[in-house]
Amino acid sequence: MYYVVTGAAGFIGANLVKALNERGVTDIIAVDNLTRADKFLNLTDCEIADYLDKHEFLELVENGQLDGGVEAILHEGACSDTMETDGRYMMANNYRFSLSLLDFCAEQEMPLLYASSASVYGGGGVFREEREFEAPLNVYGYSKFLFDQVVRRRLANADSQVAGFRYFNVYGPREQHKGRMASVAFHHFNQYRAEGKVKLFEGYGGYGNGEQRRDFVYVGDVVKVNMDFLESRASGIFNLGTGRAQSFNELAAATVNACRALEGKPAQSVAELVAQGIIEYIPFPDALKGKYQSFTEADLGQLRAAGYQESFATVEEGVADYVKWLAK
Repeated sequence: MYYVVTGAAGFIGANLVKALNERGVTDIIAVDNLTRADKFLNLTDCEIADYLDKHEFLELVENGQLDGGVEAILHEGACSDTMETDGRYMMANNYRFSLSLLDFCAEQEMPLLYASSASVYGGGGVFREEREFEAPLNVYGYSKFLFDQVVRRRLANADSQVAGFRYFNVYGPREQHKGRMASVAFHHFNQYRAEGKVKLFEGYGGYGNGEQRRDFVYVGDVVKVNMDFLESRASGIFNLGTGRAQSFNELAAATVNACRALEGKPAQSVAELVAQGIIEYIPFPDALKGKYQSFTEADLGQLRAAGYQESFATVEEGVADYVKWLAK
C-alpha cells in the first residue's frame, strides 16, 4: 500500500515526504508538476517508490488502476500564487483536481488530508472555521474556499477521514523554489546576506511601519500536525497556525538576529535595527491594496478540540532554526 503525496516536490509536500521517511515509510508515490524542474532538489534526500506527473496520476485514478493500492493521500499540490489572475487555471488546478481526489478517497474509504488556506478569511478580523467569517479576496483564496464548502457538505456522510488544514503564513526549509511567493523569512535572510538590511512595507490599513501582523507558523509544526492526524484519523476543517500574531518587525528582527548569532554578534532590538538602517521601510505596493491581509491569527479551538495539544514555535524559535538550515 502506498502513501500518495501531491505537490511532493513543493514546500510542504517535500517536508511531509521527509517526515514519512523518518517514520520508516518509503512506499510513497510523489505527485507533482515539474515544469519548474528545480523543485526536484527538494526530494534528493528523500526516499520514494515512484514519481508521477499530476496528469499521469489523475489518469490512473480515473481508470481505476490505483484502486486498493493506496493507504492515504496527503494533498498539498496547488497553485499558491495569490497574484495569479488566470481564474480558469486556478479553479482547474486547485478546485477540480481536489474534487477528483475527494471522490477517489470516498470510493476507496481512505484518508484524505489536504491543504486549505487562511486566505479564505480575506480581510476579516475573525479567523474561525465558520462560514460567516469567510470572504476570500483573490481567486486563489476562492479556489480553497469553494473546495472547503464541498468538504463541509460531505463530512456528515463520510465513511473515511477527510481533514483540511487552513495554513497560515508557513515558513521554513524547502521553499527556495517558490521565488517571490517564498516566505518573508526566506526573503529577509537573502536580503540581509546580500545587502546588510531587510525591507518591510510602510504602514497600511491602520498599522504602523512594519507593524502589520501575521500568524507565522514553522513548517516543522505543520508537519507534526499532519502526522498526528494520520494517526488520530480525525476529520474536519482546521486552522493551522500558532494562534499568535507577530509583526513583520518582529520577524525581521528575528531573522537578522539569527544571522548575527551565526556571526558571533549580539542581538539588537527593532528600534536599534531601524536606527542603523538594517530594517528599511518601502512604500506599500498599489497592486496589493484591497487584497492584503494586514492581520491574521488562527483560532485554534477546533484543532485543540480534535486532540492536538502540542505547542507551536514562536517566530524567534522557528526563524533561528530556519536560518541555521539556510546558512548550511
